[in-house]
Amino acid sequence: MRVLLLSDSDSPHTIRWAKAIQRKGITLGVFSIHKPDISLYSDCPEISLFSLYLPKDLQFKGEGTLAKLKYLKSISLLNSVIESFKPDILHAHYASSYGLLGALARFHPFIISVWGSDVYNFPNHSFLHRALIKYNLSQADKILSTSEVMKLETSKYTNKEIIVTPFGIDIDKFYPQKIKNKLNENALIIGTVKTLEKKYGIEYLIKAFKIVRSKLKSKSMKLLIVGKGSQDLYLKSLVDNLELTDDTIFTGYINHDMIQDYHNMLDISVFASIEDSESFGVSVLESSACGKPVIVSNVGGLPEVVEDGKTGFVVEKQNPEAIANVIIRLIENEHLRMEIGNNGRNKVVNEYNWIDSVIKMISIYHDFKK
Repeated sequence: MRVLLLSDSDSPHTIRWAKAIQRKGITLGVFSIHKPDISLYSDCPEISLFSLYLPKDLQFKGEGTLAKLKYLKSISLLNSVIESFKPDILHAHYASSYGLLGALARFHPFIISVWGSDVYNFPNHSFLHRALIKYNLSQADKILSTSEVMKLETSKYTNKEIIVTPFGIDIDKFYPQKIKNKLNENALIIGTVKTLEKKYGIEYLIKAFKIVRSKLKSKSMKLLIVGKGSQDLYLKSLVDNLELTDDTIFTGYINHDMIQDYHNMLDISVFASIEDSESFGVSVLESSACGKPVIVSNVGGLPEVVEDGKTGFVVEKQNPEAIANVIIRLIENEHLRMEIGNNGRNKVVNEYNWIDSVIKMISIYHDFKK
């Protein structure tokens, strides 16, 4: 079987899907809007990489329908790739941009996987944006979503069946390990592993840590913020203004091959997202897989992957006091931290194993041959 993915070739999610599917014996190609970074696929040279060579930010810049119309000029190139690669299936990851490319190609079988902002944000810009999403989805033979809550959101724009294909976790990579944190051997480490963008609400974690610090003055603790993003300077300024500089570590960018080490450095993981476009919560499950108690806000798909009071805690968004109260509870009860972490690990193993996700995706591909 031959599958051509229409997707951001540099996205970690695309890379994981592509390599896993190829290693299951499927001949795979990835067609990207921008020029691909071929070094990201050096361990899988069998994967064919194609590109429109358009500006990298076109997929997201303004999300205007007029910007998307630039794809019309490039559809002949995609059609020539389809003709030469001869896929059995065309699979677009992201409904608005790559979904439009796939719809315009008029190749079938055609699958669209929705990712989040493509159905949560893009259709809300205007009537034309909604019409574009509806058109793209109408051309798909199958529609996939990583979560039930995003499935519900997608159903606003189509009457077709939507299949949930969770983005699983590699439980042999993400598991409880003792990692020397190099921060403070005796300190409790509270933190997050997320891109430093406004929608992930990291400022509310920082404000919560300030509350915890003021209430538990005798406790040795550190705040660890793992990742990079456009809010880097703002968050560092906030930390400085709250007089938390000595207790806070910003790691900057960390290669995903090392992310499990940083999850394992944490004693308590916090994911304080503020937007519903946080449709699944991969980082949450990675932390749970490492046996960490997690605290998440009640947005998007986060409550779907956390059983409140069993595998973690769900709190009101944009509420640092609520986050702080749970952190204090976990700090003061080591047994609870261990119990919640163990429950989280078991949930990931039983419900979100990456191997199971890949097998489900391949079975969807094979359904077209029945």
